[in-house]
Amino acid sequence: MNSDSLTRAFVILIRRDLMLAVRHRAEMANPILFFVLVTSLFPLGIGANPALLQAVAPGVIWVAALLAALLSIENVFRSDFEDGSLEQYLLSSHPLSVLVLAKITAHWLVTGLPLLLISPLLGILMGLPVDAIKILFITLLLGTPVLSLIGAVGVALTVGLRKGGMILSLLVLPLYVPVLIFASSAVDTAATGLPVTAHLSLIAALLLLALSLSPFATAAALRVSLS
Repeated sequence: MNSDSLTRAFVILIRRDLMLAVRHRAEMANPILFFVLVTSLFPLGIGANPALLQAVAPGVIWVAALLAALLSIENVFRSDFEDGSLEQYLLSSHPLSVLVLAKITAHWLVTGLPLLLISPLLGILMGLPVDAIKILFITLLLGTPVLSLIGAVGVALTVGLRKGGMILSLLVLPLYVPVLIFASSAVDTAATGLPVTAHLSLIAALLLLALSLSPFATAAALRVSLS
């Protein structure tokens, strides 16, 4: 096995998952529609007070993004487990952690990237200033991959369970809290005109930590679940 073979396997696996996502457009659209609907309906529940909307917008948008990511994360390994592909990954000559990272990357491209692209429109809807919308975009760019990386570990631990959705939520939601706190706080701070470098640095540190640990933890969890 050489680096070219490993890179080719990584790209092929991402392309495969993207093609499967396109074939199942309804499943791909569910998290995006959930994100848009929750954020759009919230002003109807609390009123159209601009000051109030701007105050709650960072938390609302980020909670909606977090729940949308959680809604779709179970699909990362579920179809592969059902059709037997997951066992083939374990038997592959390529490192399982690299194949896992390809699966997580594909999930983010299908779920996280659309949320990222839609977020400025929702920020405008909620009355956020331009500077805060820019920071919202950056926090989602840094934070949504963390949600996918952390969620993949929980999915790997529960993939063999028939009804693992509730257990998955209990496992990963507490781990999502730091991302939610730092990201929403960064957007709120930007809306007041204060610097947010510290907040963004913390989110970037969480991303690097998750990127360095999650593929190996997920691979180990898959081996345990399938043993």
